Amino acid sequence: MDIHEYQAKEILSGYGVKIAEGGLAYSPSDAVQRAREIGGNVWAVKAQIHSGARGKAGGIKICKTHDEVEAAAEALLGRRLVTHQTGPAGKVCNRLYVEAGTEIAKELYFCFLVDRTTERIVMVGSAEGGMDIEELALHKPEAITKIYIEPAVGLQAFQAREMAFALGLDAAIISHAIKTIKGCYRALRDLDANMLEINPLVLTKAGEIVALDAKMGFDDNALFRQSKISELRDKTQEDPREMAAADRGLSYVGLDGDIGCMINGAGLAMATMDMIKLAGGEPANFLDVGGGASAERTEKAFRLVLADKGVKAMLVNIFAGINRCDWIAEGVVQAVRKLDMQVPLIVRLSGTNVEEGRKIIADSGLPIITADTLAEAAEKAVQARNEVVAREQG
Repeated sequence: MDIHEYQAKEILSGYGVKIAEGGLAYSPSDAVQRAREIGGNVWAVKAQIHSGARGKAGGIKICKTHDEVEAAAEALLGRRLVTHQTGPAGKVCNRLYVEAGTEIAKELYFCFLVDRTTERIVMVGSAEGGMDIEELALHKPEAITKIYIEPAVGLQAFQAREMAFALGLDAAIISHAIKTIKGCYRALRDLDANMLEINPLVLTKAGEIVALDAKMGFDDNALFRQSKISELRDKTQEDPREMAAADRGLSYVGLDGDIGCMINGAGLAMATMDMIKLAGGEPANFLDVGGGASAERTEKAFRLVLADKGVKAMLVNIFAGINRCDWIAEGVVQAVRKLDMQVPLIVRLSGTNVEEGRKIIADSGLPIITADTLAEAAEKAVQARNEVVAREQG
């Protein structure tokens, strides 16, 4: 789960990380009022969407008068911002963060994230921060410092000092930098975050370390014990298909293809998507209905997949172990009859009570395409999809 910049900054401020004064705005008049409350003569008006690279997309505007603040707010509110992280669909800005201008002496990059390869938290930093950190990682990786943290002991003081010096900071402000680094780590650890990024982390002309931007992501599986974090969720910034699935206890990831998938087991789901690609198709989603898929759960999964209007065919691939093929078959038949499906349906069953399951589908009289193997199911799904597209174009 991601949160907005202003929410991440509020969290970090509680852990001793210095941030610039700012306020939230939902309208141009709100933005002007926030600027008046902050004072000064320079403000940053920032679009609040769940994405980095907002500056490159025109989502951050520097203003020197209240009229400029109002104009910036009018231009940003309701605008769909497209960045390399949002994809072509972009994300709509519904709120703004108005922040006091900062006199920047140096821009740095700082991040904590979970490295699944080493099963460690890795602390990442660079003295060359700013919007082009991706280019820096690609063309000048030696400029980026990585320090791995042993989970049994956590972040050590010497590691924080090592990173502070790697960021090219003077000895006079090393203690301030260490306080900031430790505060960020405590926030990550205490709140079950799996990513915390500050880009840029700036050294001001007054000699202070300030988090000028902040991005945090949290482990969805830990939200049950982080109620205050869970309340920060902004569903308008997330894929509506994924949110609908999460609300129904289903594991769903939306993709860009047009062959809908309903599968039990994450490994089988990934293998199925690979087979669809191999057969020349593109999956529309990853959907794992789990091991205990009842008829009601199966129907919910069908509704979720078919809610995507781009789906041209649907593939159900079930390997029954804990579950039973006859239960799944009954759920499939029930769902098809209730939903009046308009797209081809391909079903492949294997495992416990497979013969009974296949008989239920055969006796249903419904136009369900069956397959015995995963490869055959993928090929039939792609073929059915191609026939639908050909009819639409003809």
